[in-house]
Order: sequence, then C-alpha cells, then structure tokens
Amino acid sequence: MNSFVTGRRLARELGEWRSNAPAYRALAERIRVLLMDGRLSSGAKLPAERELSQALDLSRTTVAAAYSKLRDDGFLDSVRGSGSTLRLPGRERGEHGMLNGLALDFTKATAPAYPGIQAAYADAVAQLPNYLSHDGFDMVGMPDLRETIAQHYRDRGLPTSADQVMVTIGAQHALNLVTRTLYSPGERIMVEQPTYPHALDTFTSMGARILAFPVRQDGGWDLAQALLQIRRAAPSMAFLMPDFHNPTGMSMSIQEREYLAAAAAREGTVLVVDETTALLDIDRGPMPPMASFSPNVLTLGSLGKIAWGGLRVGWIRGPRDIMAQLLRNRPAMDLGTPLVEQLVATTLLRDLPSMMASRSLDLRRGRDTLVSLLAEHLPQWKVEVPDGGLSLWINTETISSSALALAARAEGLGLVPGPRFGVDGAFERYLRLPFCYSDEQMRDGVKILGRLGQHVGSDPLRMPLQAVI
Repeated sequence: MNSFVTGRRLARELGEWRSNAPAYRALAERIRVLLMDGRLSSGAKLPAERELSQALDLSRTTVAAAYSKLRDDGFLDSVRGSGSTLRLPGRERGEHGMLNGLALDFTKATAPAYPGIQAAYADAVAQLPNYLSHDGFDMVGMPDLRETIAQHYRDRGLPTSADQVMVTIGAQHALNLVTRTLYSPGERIMVEQPTYPHALDTFTSMGARILAFPVRQDGGWDLAQALLQIRRAAPSMAFLMPDFHNPTGMSMSIQEREYLAAAAAREGTVLVVDETTALLDIDRGPMPPMASFSPNVLTLGSLGKIAWGGLRVGWIRGPRDIMAQLLRNRPAMDLGTPLVEQLVATTLLRDLPSMMASRSLDLRRGRDTLVSLLAEHLPQWKVEVPDGGLSLWINTETISSSALALAARAEGLGLVPGPRFGVDGAFERYLRLPFCYSDEQMRDGVKILGRLGQHVGSDPLRMPLQAVI
C-alpha cells in the first residue's frame, strides 16, 4: 500500500523552500529534493492541491503548477480520482539499491565484508545438519549465540546473562520491535539532532511526536537541553548513539553517559541505545556501555557494520521485564531469526577481537585518505576528524548539500544531504561522507565534489534544471 503524505507533514519537510525563482518552480524543485534524498519515498501519495495550498498558505493555482512541473519532469504520476504519486524516473518501485545506475554510491556508510565471513558461512552450513530437527522458528535466539553476546557485554564490564538477550533480524528490526513495545500513540520520543535517518523513519511511521536535543561537534551532547526535554515532556523513550554517533562520529564521555542515564531514570524514560557502530574504533579506546550506568536501558547491537551488511543478525540486551514484553509482541512482526545466520554470527563473535582489529586498520586508512583529499580539493570545508565510525560530518559552509546531492547525481555520484539526518529540515549546510570505500572511489568522488563546489551555491534551487536531472 502506498504511503500518504499529509499537507502538514509536507509543509514541515519542505522547510525554507522559497527562493528567487517563481513559487511554483521553487516548490516543485524542493519536493524533488525531498524525493531524491529519501525524505519522501517513491510511491508516496502527495496531498491534494487544496490541502497543500492551505498548509503552505499558497494559492491553489501555484500548487497545481508545481505538481504539473513535477509531472512534466517525470517525478509525479497523477490519476483522476486517485491522487498524485511520487516516482523516481527510470527506476521501478522496489528496484534493488545496487541497481540504481550510479557509478559512485556514497549514500550508504557500509564497509566491505570482513575477509573471514565466507569461512564463517561455510562453517555454519557444515553445522546445519545438527539443527535440522529444530522446527526453525526461533523467537529469542540460539542459546550459544545469546551466551556469546552476553559474554561480549561481560567482557566490557557489564554483567549480562543470556536471558537478557534477544536475537533479531538486524538492528533496524530490533528498533521497530522496541518502539512498538515501548511507545503508545500520543507519546513523545526524544532523539539526538542530528540522528540516524531510519530511526526517524521508524518513529514517524508510528505517528510519534519527536523531541530533539543537539549534538555538536564543538560542544558534544547538549545535556541541559536533553534534561529540559525529559522533565517537560516525559518521553516514553529516547534514542541515542553514544559511540561513534551517526553521522558525526563523536562519542559521549563517561560523565555525559552518567548524567543522561540518571536523568532518564528519574523520569522513567527508557534509553534505547544503538551500538551498531560501537565496535568501529580507530583512535578512542574502550568505553563502558551506557547500560553500565542505569538498568533502565535497552541496548541494540548488530554485526552489519563490523562484519557485513548482508548478515542480518542483531540483538537487544535489556532488563528481563522489558525482554518479556518484547517476546510477547514479537510474533506480530516476525517468527524468528534464521538459524544459518545465527550460526555465522556465533562464529564471528567468537573471533571479535580479530574482526575489530582488521576493521580498525581499514577505517584508519579510509578516514585519513578522505581527510587528505578534502584538504586538497575543498579546503574551505570545515572537517572534524572523528576517532571512529564510518563517515565524516562536514560543514560545507555556504553550499546547500541538497543542491550538491542533486548536481552530483548527474555526475554519477550518490550523496545523502544533511537534512536527511535532522528534524524539520535542519543541516542544509552539512554533508555526510563515508570513508569506507576504496581510495580510488573516494578520490573520484572528491574530485566531482571539488568541481561542483565551484558553482553550487547556498540556494538548493539555483542550479539550472538540466544540470541536475
């Protein structure tokens, strides 16, 4: 079923869309920006012309002209009586992301597969006959894997038993299950600003009211604002990435972890901590998990970033009472994690130190290479060097990252502009650039950015139309 975008939501997503261009053209171009960077999905139905004109305080004629331009440019299908549906030209709905036609796709911060993963799969297949008497429906996870995950937390100083762990089909699946369990309609969810885009997608799909508190590269987590939000709104849950935060690459200090955990515990807010990037250390060294400072924490983990994105195994670690609620709710979403993938994950986790060391070497090379390339080709951009993670969060100064992403697409380079990581259109002057690609790919990508940076300005709508199709 197609998703439906209300006039109010579209007005919020549009942000500051007006420019020196005619209003209908500016509106059409901004909607196209939202579609291209993923804030609106292909297949989504736009609000009726009258509804959007009221939400934007525009004439209906202006909205109709904007929709007409989108249709002419191939970004909108309209059927009388059925509404108007967004689409990406030349791409069928649901087409696999690897077939997007881009020579350089920097939209994903994902590292190449760990070299030992093929052997882990071979070992899992060899073990499979021992498990064929199992019915295959595994709602909590294989005992060996849950014990291995529990040992991982014990090794980090956090006492954990296997019955505090549930194995899931990746971290995104885990977040969906946790949100559906903790959140009730009308409640609020607190997030960092910026934050992981698919977390925002999860929360907005459930109609949650989002509260945001800033994370700044020059000041860290704004704990005073977080405390104010918690005290005033008492959100049911807060989503955090304290270790190599996506997209900034920053990490919370021990003092920040203690402060925020205590504040949430006092108000009954459950901290949902995403640790999918926690093992991607380059320079920092070990830090205690957020759950070390409060029992009121659910921790999400995954092997997607450290091993391979195609290994869809994740987990939830938390208090036993919440884990019991998750187990009761899970059958409405799925009937368990595949056994072969669990066997692979068990093997890989037992070799975790080697996997982390290998990944750290690759990430150091990629990070230092990308920083050097940017200094050479785009010295005016402000680049903070993170001590872990998969990407740089770059201040592009006067350049609109939405305009840059549209122009780069015409050059075969896929980018995710800053507003994809923010609430209400924030971070137009920021860009996430992954450093987990080959030296040659990063060199080619930065050269394209260097050329485009000379003529893409601060207004995302000033690029000539033919230059960004």
